[in-house]
Amino acid sequence: MGTTARRVAIGAAIAAGLAVAALVLVIELRPTTVTLTGVVLHQDSDPRKQTPIADVKVTATEGEQTASGESSASGLFRIDLSEQRWRERTVTLTFRHAGYRPLQMQAALDGQLYVARMAPIAAPAATPVSLHEIGIKDVRVRYAERTSSTVSVGSAAQTFTVANVGNVPCGGKPPCSPGGKWKAYEGGITIDAGAGQQFQNVRVSCIAGPCPFTTIENGAAPNPGRMITVKVLDWSDTVTFLVEAEVTRTAPSDAIREAYPAIFGRSMSFTLPATAEGPSIETDFGGADIVFPLGPALRLSWADCTLQVAPDQTKLYLCALKPGYVFQP
Repeated sequence: MGTTARRVAIGAAIAAGLAVAALVLVIELRPTTVTLTGVVLHQDSDPRKQTPIADVKVTATEGEQTASGESSASGLFRIDLSEQRWRERTVTLTFRHAGYRPLQMQAALDGQLYVARMAPIAAPAATPVSLHEIGIKDVRVRYAERTSSTVSVGSAAQTFTVANVGNVPCGGKPPCSPGGKWKAYEGGITIDAGAGQQFQNVRVSCIAGPCPFTTIENGAAPNPGRMITVKVLDWSDTVTFLVEAEVTRTAPSDAIREAYPAIFGRSMSFTLPATAEGPSIETDFGGADIVFPLGPALRLSWADCTLQVAPDQTKLYLCALKPGYVFQP
């Protein structure tokens, strides 16, 4: 075999080896599980009323194999299946929840997103609930929010003097005037606003003496701030400066906020900021104004509520009326 033929044979062998290695790598990297992902919603012709349903039991069935999960407050469900056991390309999903008709649908193991809409169980026609329903209207959400308020507690006015004698040659011994000719003197003052207080709108002015022969080297500390520090360079006779500022205090306080929920059909939803505390629902309840504290357990006698917390800690509340109650305009 010639040199060229030998090189071709070696190249072919290397290529075949690489192909086998790549195939093995693909097989090893192939995922061993597949996830069925979807959401469960309340069935309604109005998309605004297709609200999430929490705590729905979702069961996947294929032959004698089963796997199950539950929907979250947002209606989301995920069921992990082992590809080695679940060989068929379709499974049967069954959805069950009290107050809703059971639902079945077929699902393929191909990564699709599934939307299941469950129909509520209608009240028996023989007992017209509408005659006994309690009307709920003028719904408001009240909550407290921790904030702070800044109030003025007075003002500060203080003078200071920088003593010097003018027309004295500097002789290269600082501090000197800006041109380096005359002997100068540095003076200043530091004022403390006191604990929990700060200065705002700081003003520094020369009010007496040969003011044109002075310069303010440092007018004040960061504004606003608790401390005022002023430094002045004077290269003539004695001068007097005036420092003025407002004194403020920042104190924490609770601000009461009010929000109005979005109501569609028999459900309502509202959001609260991350800083909201102690939410309650105020409403005209059967003709009487009543306040219902929501509390961490989200317990209301007339509605079932769920809570979703976003990554920024914003809170979304979803509430569905219980039988025997109705929202009124």
